[in-house]
Amino acid sequence: MTNKLIENYQDLDFAQFSYLMAPQTRIFFVGIGGISMSGLAELAQDQGLVVAGSDSARGYRIGDLEKRGIPVYSPQAATNIEDFKPQAVVYSAAIPWDNPELVKARELGLPCLERSKWLGLVNRTYPQVINVAGTNGKSTTTAMCSYILLDAGLDPTIHLGAELDRLQSTVRTGRGELMVSEACEFNLSFYAFYSTITAILNLGHDHVDIFPKMDDVIEAFAGYILRQAEGTKLVLPSFDPHIPDLLVQVETLRPGWLDRLQIFYFGYPEDTPSPDLAICDLHYEEGLPVFRLTYQGENVGDFRLAIPGRFNVENAAAAILLCKLAGASFETARKSLANFKGAEGRFTIAGHYQGALLVNDYAHHPDSIRATLAAAEEIPHERIFACFQPITYSRAKGLFTEFVEALKDQTHPILLEVFDDREKDRSFSSAHIAEEINKQGGSALFFAHKEDLENYLRAELSPGDLVILMGQDIRQIGDSLANRHDHFHHHQGLADEQNQP
Repeated sequence: MTNKLIENYQDLDFAQFSYLMAPQTRIFFVGIGGISMSGLAELAQDQGLVVAGSDSARGYRIGDLEKRGIPVYSPQAATNIEDFKPQAVVYSAAIPWDNPELVKARELGLPCLERSKWLGLVNRTYPQVINVAGTNGKSTTTAMCSYILLDAGLDPTIHLGAELDRLQSTVRTGRGELMVSEACEFNLSFYAFYSTITAILNLGHDHVDIFPKMDDVIEAFAGYILRQAEGTKLVLPSFDPHIPDLLVQVETLRPGWLDRLQIFYFGYPEDTPSPDLAICDLHYEEGLPVFRLTYQGENVGDFRLAIPGRFNVENAAAAILLCKLAGASFETARKSLANFKGAEGRFTIAGHYQGALLVNDYAHHPDSIRATLAAAEEIPHERIFACFQPITYSRAKGLFTEFVEALKDQTHPILLEVFDDREKDRSFSSAHIAEEINKQGGSALFFAHKEDLENYLRAELSPGDLVILMGQDIRQIGDSLANRHDHFHHHQGLADEQNQP
């Protein structure tokens, strides 16, 4: 492997740190307000650990943690470590190495585990673990798995990178022997995880700051497969054009290793290799997908989703196959997915403003933008306002051409300035994307501030319009316009919205 990040990756001796899972162990989370970190703090508390943490900003997740009795310190300072006296510190990838709490912890000789290593430690406390990897769709697929596994009575522990209304959280602590979690490739986080069943949903060029080329992405995922234990069930998309290169890479690096895994494919009947779980007769009724599945050649019936998009059909097929391999039935999956309204920020119906439908979506990659906008086209509408906020300057700059291509044919493309909470080089702007779209004959608008974009939409929207708000904090505009204050209540899916008078 040639990528420096991969070459320099250090595996953790998880057995050495297993004692940290013992009840009453004191764990301090630096950056506890993050969507994953806050969930890990909840899981730790549920498992009997004594938990506290800190964050430089008071995000909305902080209040939920404090209601659970988890102390949250701010500002971040060395004295927080001295006061709480943890036995170990967990920190997120966004925390710099010179953070005063990390500095103090190292001075005291405390174990300091990056978030993914801690999650890998949690993984290893369960006999059966489903990890969901891939460039796009991880949160939605993991959430779909959560619904199915809960309905199947398997009582899973769940770790999500998004809020799920059924959990009233991002996580759930089960009493069963099964855990389901996302496996993100950023900074090679997924190298730390343990799986008995894992999926790679798709492969695309993302996180360009650490994977400069698509070959680097393929190499990283090859390393993930090589880290799976012998006998692991590996679920792959038969339709993804990069999968053959991925498998060649694995075979080159470790000849014969693929024969030691159990490989299953999902996809369409015309794909090569022929999928174990095949999606047939896909069509849309009032903008929502209906499709038939066959498993190893046998018809297992029709499935209906309450969320739109071909990409969600593929997510659903992956979730159904993963859960089937974990012991759930197709009938349970059929009923569960008919009731699944999506994870927060994944084509989430925020509500209406002046008769316009507002959709919040985390789409942050050109492929996910195209998929989200294709799903939007299936929904009855007058005009579509495609509002996009890139996440991280390196991604916006590195995928500049691809973002232009994804948005340029929209009638009303709107760019909001880049969201970034970790990078120092801010020489690029979303305005550059808007300018290039217009040079190519488009009609893009650019707004530097959320407030300006919100005011524009308030003045412009009319009944029948469809607003897609894609990115990070741009989604707050959808909540504001819809007067939506609680992500766990008043949540409706598209099917409910279409039935409104």
